[in-house]
Amino acid sequence: MGRALPSSRKSVDAALDGKVVVVTGGSAGVGRATALLFAEKGARVALIARDEAGLEGARAEIEAAGGEAAVFPADVADADAVSAAAQACAQQLGPVDIWVNNAMATVFSPVHALGADEIRRVTDVTYLGYVHGTLAALKQMRPRDRGVIVQVGSALAYRGIPLQAAYCGAKHAIRGFTDSLRTELEHEGSAIQVTAVHLPAINTPQFDWARTHDHAQPRPVAPVYAPEAAARTIVHAAMRPSREVWLGGSTPATILSNALAPGLMEHYLASQAVDGQRRAAPVQGERADNLFEPVPGKHRTRGSFGNEVQRGPMRMRGPAVRGGALVATCALAAAAGLALGLRMAGRQGPAGAR
Repeated sequence: MGRALPSSRKSVDAALDGKVVVVTGGSAGVGRATALLFAEKGARVALIARDEAGLEGARAEIEAAGGEAAVFPADVADADAVSAAAQACAQQLGPVDIWVNNAMATVFSPVHALGADEIRRVTDVTYLGYVHGTLAALKQMRPRDRGVIVQVGSALAYRGIPLQAAYCGAKHAIRGFTDSLRTELEHEGSAIQVTAVHLPAINTPQFDWARTHDHAQPRPVAPVYAPEAAARTIVHAAMRPSREVWLGGSTPATILSNALAPGLMEHYLASQAVDGQRRAAPVQGERADNLFEPVPGKHRTRGSFGNEVQRGPMRMRGPAVRGGALVATCALAAAAGLALGLRMAGRQGPAGAR
């Protein structure tokens, strides 16, 4: 298991100690932060991503913290490669207890400037990568009738925004696929649990290496949160699964506002979200991107927006927030109906006095 954690960082959790956890996209950003936290809590972590050097860097960080990790280089767009990585993980670490689908790719671009090959690649990684990971996880979990699958999602799984049509489409697809899977597992009476964690903007390297066809360097839409905040939420969701968990105030605000007033959301995003995804710095010359190949030397946890990171994002269970919003909406509708009724009664005079 490696050397013991320093007492100041020791946080082994009995519920996770010795559990086997797979994290896709584990070489950088949210995936790297999540893998480290699982390892600090005693889990045996398998890291899947394309770049072997980035994976080894993540493993070294985990081992320096006293954890255990194994690396399995694979492109999640390749179903056979993901399946082989899962089998190798089972042989080396043991059967998978928790599988975290997190790997993603995006292109910052207006739709008319996107190439079909770019849309296909974003879909292959961001949507089909989750499908491949889920299938590999189920293959190991179903015979034992236990396990947790965590789908790392986004507010953009509910609301498409400008300049990220390919990514938003893939995130919407994950939500539909996951909903279907949940119904099948419930029908079977399966003990396997599936949870989705929908994140706000996170300060990761994706904005430094994502492909862009825009004139400005891309940036996250504020407010921005730390990868470690996302990691804490993902680990919490894996240990106490609920249907969905929403992180940050902007996530429920986006999801619920879109449900209640999609037209108003479109007007707002059209006026704010384009420039909101642009840095002041323009794109100059050839910009290396990771759409089809990894970008060496940039695999780290945090991105370039540390000075904007907000502290203490709230974490909420999606069903509870929806329930509260439904109650509030019904109450507003009832109040509006009562006001309208009183106004009409006032115009007509007392009942029966026509």
